[in-house]
Amino acid sequence: MISGRARLAICAWAATLTAACALLPLVEPSTWFVQAAFLLAVQSGVGAAARRVPLARPLTVAAQAVVTLLTLTLVFAREQALAGLIPGPDALGHFADLLRQGGDDVSRFAIPAPLSDGIRLMLIGGVLVIGLLVDTLAVTFRSAAPAGLPLLALYSVAAGLSDNGTDWLWFLLAAAGYLMLLLAEGRDRLSQWGRVFGGAPGPGGDSPGAVAPVRTGRRIGAVALGIALVVPLALPAMNGGLLDPTGRGVGSGAGGGGTISAVNPLVSLRNSLNVDEDRQVMSLRSELTDVSDLYLRIVSLDDFDGTSWKPSKRSITKVPDGVFPTPPGLGPEVGRTEFITTISTAGSFGQQWLPMPYPPSGVSIRGDWRYEPVGMTLVGDHGQNTRGLTYEVRSLRVQPTAEQLAAAPEPPPALLREYTELPDSLPEVVSSTAREVTAGADNAYDQAVALQEYFTLNGGFEYDTEVDVGSDAQAIARFLRDKQGFCVHYSFAMASMARSLGIPARIAVGFAPGTPQADGTVTVGLRDAHAWPELYFEGVGWTRFEPTPTRGATPSYTVPDAVDSSQPDPARPSQAAPSEPSAEPSASESCTPERRKLGACESDSPQVALDSGGDGPKWYGLVGWALAGLGVLVLLLAPMLWRVRTRAVRLGGHGRSEAEAAPFILGVWDELTDTAWDHGIAPDESLTPRGAAERIVRLGRLGAGAAASVHRVAGAVEQVLYAPRPRPAVGLAEDVRGAVAGLRGSAGRRARVRAVLLPRSGVRTLWAVSGWWGRVRERMPALRPAWRWPSRQRG
Repeated sequence: MISGRARLAICAWAATLTAACALLPLVEPSTWFVQAAFLLAVQSGVGAAARRVPLARPLTVAAQAVVTLLTLTLVFAREQALAGLIPGPDALGHFADLLRQGGDDVSRFAIPAPLSDGIRLMLIGGVLVIGLLVDTLAVTFRSAAPAGLPLLALYSVAAGLSDNGTDWLWFLLAAAGYLMLLLAEGRDRLSQWGRVFGGAPGPGGDSPGAVAPVRTGRRIGAVALGIALVVPLALPAMNGGLLDPTGRGVGSGAGGGGTISAVNPLVSLRNSLNVDEDRQVMSLRSELTDVSDLYLRIVSLDDFDGTSWKPSKRSITKVPDGVFPTPPGLGPEVGRTEFITTISTAGSFGQQWLPMPYPPSGVSIRGDWRYEPVGMTLVGDHGQNTRGLTYEVRSLRVQPTAEQLAAAPEPPPALLREYTELPDSLPEVVSSTAREVTAGADNAYDQAVALQEYFTLNGGFEYDTEVDVGSDAQAIARFLRDKQGFCVHYSFAMASMARSLGIPARIAVGFAPGTPQADGTVTVGLRDAHAWPELYFEGVGWTRFEPTPTRGATPSYTVPDAVDSSQPDPARPSQAAPSEPSAEPSASESCTPERRKLGACESDSPQVALDSGGDGPKWYGLVGWALAGLGVLVLLLAPMLWRVRTRAVRLGGHGRSEAEAAPFILGVWDELTDTAWDHGIAPDESLTPRGAAERIVRLGRLGAGAAASVHRVAGAVEQVLYAPRPRPAVGLAEDVRGAVAGLRGSAGRRARVRAVLLPRSGVRTLWAVSGWWGRVRERMPALRPAWRWPSRQRG
């Protein structure tokens, strides 16, 4: 037969595992979960054995912590440990290295990340720490309610790391595990209360006392579950919460409107782009004979806060049937040619935004997609992504001339104001360098060309993928000073400098032209990931520029005296299309074959600007925020938790023997008077128990049943105070519960809420601390040493 405490330990183990299920979508494969479950079972078993001895509570927790450390050492640092089990300095150093590696992997990879040793240690170690906290609170100290806080912290970390929020299934699992833990504790307590709790049988012979805790538990569970479901609605990171009718999507249904938030779309590309070897992600076939400037655009970043660019919050609609609207700003006098491109994505390339040649004029695609009209992009709805798709895009090849761009009129005021906005934190060197580079330019087009040539030709810049981007306000200033970087540096700097000159600018993210193949297709690899600036010219619209050396193709309208607008710059062979088809995947020209063999080449990934190197979110930062949030939550709920614990202790006693009768009855009376105080009836120490009972009945406007319960408790207290040998009293705990129900029934909603969340009787803790400090101060003179410091005065 399993004992109540053993059953509670099993429930604590299961509750921790159900909450840990929220971490499953974060990494692949999920084999770590089996290890975590086994090690957590070992930890719980050690706790059960220590409690059965029995050991003191602190020793029980210490034994579990030691065994947890030993098992982690056996799994992760066996070679560095003493005798393969005991952690020494080498093993602890190895743990630190693994945690550092895990923190770097967290900031490097997208979800789902690969299961590296560092990430595996963070996951398993985190689950074991949470499991130890839950087991300590719920089983060792017999207080299951506060054990929900570490479970909530575990779920919150998973929800915060996930790019689209944790799936509702994991939330329901975690909630079910916590409720199971509460029910197990309640069942254990009920089994100990016995007949004292049951009280007198009701009219039908059944015991109303046994029904009350079940009904109360159901109410508490319903309220807790309701709060957990509704609170995420106010949290932007939860995408509307579980009650959001749009589910995991970004819109508001199948055909309505909606918005997309300013979450960086490149997060879903990290795992594909940040790898050490190139591989194909797309294959396309186009009607264009020259694909050297066929860029695949994913999304535009137009919100600049001084440290990074990101997409603004935009309204999305149903994908237009037939022909898309004319691109913003494109006039009828500008030459254009429509062409069709068929794109097939690899099964490993799954992200939310659809790569398309810009500007698109129509899309034929299956799935649940929505249309963002400002950027003319398609975004997946309700979990839709690009994995393994084949779709057809009709696009316009816009062919403006240099004269048309130079003669472009002033943009509309609203557009000019939105796309030239710069933060005050932007260093002055950005605008001063822009004015210096463009000195003598007659118009915005000449200024844009001067900026492009400054980066590609005469500025002395060097293409280098190993340069750290940084995420502070001085990142662009450092790039202009050091003159080394890759596409993120160049596009961010040129767009910021263009805005400082009054030219509307934004960043486009996608893929540079791929590599033509012998069969007429074009392959696009990971290392074709690219970012470039788009500048707005009235009458032409958003126009691509290419400031990154050795990458992409120079736009023909920026080359002086260009004969054929389809030809790249002959003076820059590195940007031209290959003369003959190649079966090899495209690669950065800065990476030699020798370096590729050694694995020293890095992906030219635009998202590095958001979190790379030491600027991304670190594991200790996430843990710190989680602990800080947990601390704030504990502080806010401390009065309520204290009252719940105090009530359980006072009413959970037995008082069946004469020795236990007096403490139990006095504790029950204290609980009654404190509950009345919580509901606004302050205690009056000058009254007798009978007088205090009459006052509680009168001020609390109690009914006959509740009033009788109050007087029975008062009579038991008078017997304790005045009778030579007080007799045990039966049913007092149930009397107090009846009186409490009466007080709550007569109080208003605000008073009931305050009595639960901010109980007035909580001031007793302050009085207790003050009394303890007073006693300590009284004993301090006796603890002082007999000797004193010698006086500095001379006799």
